Amino acid sequence: MTSTLPVCQNATNNNREEFMRAFSRRTIVLVAAASFASVTLPAVAQDYPKKTTIRVIVPQAVGSATDTVARILAQRISANLGQQMIVDNRPGAGGLLGGELAAKAPPDGYTLILANISSHGVNPALYAKLPYDPVNGFTPIGRAGQTSNLLIVNSGLPFKTLKDIADYAKAHPGKLFYASPGQGSSQHLAVELLRSVAGNINMTHVPYKGSGPGVTAVMGGEAQLMMPAAPSALPALKSGKARAVAVSSPKRHPDYPELPTIAETFPGYEVTSWFGLAAPAGTPRPIVDMLNAAMRKVLDDPEATKQLAAAGLEPAVSSPEEFRAYIRSEIDKWTKVARTANVKLN
Repeated sequence: MTSTLPVCQNATNNNREEFMRAFSRRTIVLVAAASFASVTLPAVAQDYPKKTTIRVIVPQAVGSATDTVARILAQRISANLGQQMIVDNRPGAGGLLGGELAAKAPPDGYTLILANISSHGVNPALYAKLPYDPVNGFTPIGRAGQTSNLLIVNSGLPFKTLKDIADYAKAHPGKLFYASPGQGSSQHLAVELLRSVAGNINMTHVPYKGSGPGVTAVMGGEAQLMMPAAPSALPALKSGKARAVAVSSPKRHPDYPELPTIAETFPGYEVTSWFGLAAPAGTPRPIVDMLNAAMRKVLDDPEATKQLAAAGLEPAVSSPEEFRAYIRSEIDKWTKVARTANVKLN
């Protein structure tokens, strides 16, 4: 019995030594990994954006309000970062094509998307299955701009106020035709929200293939009214073939101070077409912060704000966290509107 004790003691000592060696190796590996991570993240930010051109996907067509914002940002952010930033228009399916393409891009900061009310606010309310996750599939960078929608009518009609329109719709159910850029578009739901707050007035929806054709239809009398974004309404207003009756934002538009807000007649109504930069999920925070700072610098520039104002747009700055919260709130809002109006696309 006494002869076995030294063997057990030796085995215990050997196990302890082996454990300590393994523990030391693992500790070294973990410390090295942590050190590598702490060195790598700043290096990523330091090297960015030297690698290649930055692409901003615009999920709408050339000439849209989203496209206008993207081009103003791209030109000026390029100068701030010392790297070319180009606009890549990918219209189609109400923003689904561009949204999917951006979400599946490498999270390296070289592919961004100018997210907007359609791609990241309305689409989640309309589609049971989206090809991208508007919240978790992207890393928000920040809001960039916004614009009001204008309720416009054909200038040959007698309507002078929003109440005139609502009264006529109540007296003649279904006889007023309103245009939109398509079934399920943000402008379609903006009018559906108006119908709801005005007492479920009955108007007939006529979807067109884009804001331009819809505005043209109002000018020509094919449709009586529409609620396009302010920049899209400008040509019709300047032609004299259409006039604005009200503005969708909670405050009066600085370019149209004489126009009442819809909320002045129907309290609680508020619609703003918004835009903001986002990157694929997993984009390193140093890159996100660099892009947010570059965008803020642009939006603080009086010349840039003058460019935006000329197009009927105004800057709207936010942090990445604020932009994510805003996207969530917009999805909740439009989901309720779509459910009430029974509007679905799949």
